[in-house]
Amino acid sequence: MDIFGLLTMLGGLALFLYGMNTMGDGLAKMAGSRLEQILEKLTSTPIRAVLLGAGVTAVIQSSSATTVMVVGFVNSGIMKLSQAVGIIMGANVGTTITSWILSLSGVQGDSFFIRLLKPSSFSPVLALIGVIFLLFLKDEKKKDIGTILLGFAVLMFGMETMSGAVEPLADVPEFTNLFVAFKNPFLGMLVGALLTAVIQSSSASVGILQAMCATGAVSFGAAIPIIMGQNIGTCVTAMISSIGASKNAKRTALVHLYFNVIGTAIFMVVFYTLNAFLHFSFLNQAANGAGIALVHSAFNIAATLILLPFSKVLERLAVLTIPDHGGETEEAEQKKRLADAGMKLLDERFLEHPSFAVAQAKAAANEMAKLVNEALTLAMELNEGYDKKKIKQICDLEERVDAYEDGLGTYLVQLCAKPLTEHDNHVLTTLLKSISDLERMADHAVNLAENAQRRHREDARFSKKATAELAVFTQALRDIIQVTFHAFENADVEEASHVEPLEEVIDDLKEEIRSRHIKRLAKGKCTIELGFALTDLVTNYERIADHCSNIAVAVIQVDEKEHDVHKYLGQIKTEDPKFAQLYHSYKERYALE
Repeated sequence: MDIFGLLTMLGGLALFLYGMNTMGDGLAKMAGSRLEQILEKLTSTPIRAVLLGAGVTAVIQSSSATTVMVVGFVNSGIMKLSQAVGIIMGANVGTTITSWILSLSGVQGDSFFIRLLKPSSFSPVLALIGVIFLLFLKDEKKKDIGTILLGFAVLMFGMETMSGAVEPLADVPEFTNLFVAFKNPFLGMLVGALLTAVIQSSSASVGILQAMCATGAVSFGAAIPIIMGQNIGTCVTAMISSIGASKNAKRTALVHLYFNVIGTAIFMVVFYTLNAFLHFSFLNQAANGAGIALVHSAFNIAATLILLPFSKVLERLAVLTIPDHGGETEEAEQKKRLADAGMKLLDERFLEHPSFAVAQAKAAANEMAKLVNEALTLAMELNEGYDKKKIKQICDLEERVDAYEDGLGTYLVQLCAKPLTEHDNHVLTTLLKSISDLERMADHAVNLAENAQRRHREDARFSKKATAELAVFTQALRDIIQVTFHAFENADVEEASHVEPLEEVIDDLKEEIRSRHIKRLAKGKCTIELGFALTDLVTNYERIADHCSNIAVAVIQVDEKEHDVHKYLGQIKTEDPKFAQLYHSYKERYALE
């Protein structure tokens, strides 16, 4: 092979790896959060977990991606270590489908249908369709399909280019002798493990091996140990991912490693023991793409069938390798860590799967909203009766909400740099606009708690009329909070449209209550100190309603792709008949006596 042949081979390798990465990204993006969410829900039995792991990996075309995702689940407390074992086994089986797709490049025959099966025949068509989808269609799902088709075409073209470039090496004695050396099982395993560890993809390294088969110099005797090593090398990605994670997350990565090492050891011992007596003749035959795919699948399926009944043993082995210390269990340690962090749903490992990361961020924001709602409910209850325990609860909730805002803010900024679908962009935009409002609402809950604390300390009590007015105001605030949070959680534009009319009524209530208070003050029926307390209370109420309005507007604006807040609010107040109708309805409902 001359320098130009080497450049062609390297170019083919580059296209192959790029195509595999592009196709995998497209598949993962199109799958969105749906398939990945199933991982955390439908793992009740080991067999279902295996099938689930295999299915998801077959779709997103990467066992490493599935395993890293599972490490993230375990690290964030969403999934138990026992559930993760079966998924990891299934991921090893699911990844073998890639090698079968790549084996199509070796299809031979003069029949029209046989020739049609060759990637060199249908890849250009897929590439053309993919380009049309990407350049001329606006629908995000169709663009994702275009990315998948184009990635697959580039992948197969790179495979064909590699195979064509290495074919002349069949006549180079040094190259053929190199693969004779790989017949040493341990050397072959080492080479396979190192190659896979470097490119961090067993599917890609198996594809490279399949391309090398075009030379005819790769025998099954040389290929089998390399394939075994590739299964071990793919564990590197999960091991790296577990650095800095919880003990159970590290154990999850170790389960992946132990599964492949033990499975490989069993296979090698049994296979070469039988070979010593039976002398398998096929070991000296030249390997082909389909043969490589068959060996790859047979090993992973057999290893899963053998080790699945011993999944508890693998789990125990990982626990023995990373034991609990100081009498504190992993569960207790993780609970403490999550409490300190303020969030359990976000993990940086999920950022490699943006659609799922967005779903996790949305779930975390919903949890944040629940904490805010709880704090506000407790704060409003203080008007009915002072309770020192509730004051402490509100302060604790506010600290947790602050932790959510910090964690979510950082996570969402990181997500902004990822490729997202139009729907995910909508969700991300809503969250970015809303989390600061949620945090400020928790601050106002603390303000209300401090207000109640001062009144209790000074033994100051509102008059019966002021108390009755505040009861109406409080009910209006409870209702706007409930409507806002429900609209936010469900991205319900219709329900969000009810918030702004109610917010206008709350503004009116604030002014009317202050006006009535001034009249009472003038008649000497109220003290200046209580007046300050009342003004502070209703001001906090009104500002909480303002933040509800901001959140509702964020939900509506993102759906309608409107970005000018003042313009939008001005339009609905002056031009939308529904707004006037709702406003008058709420005005009657919350009328002061």
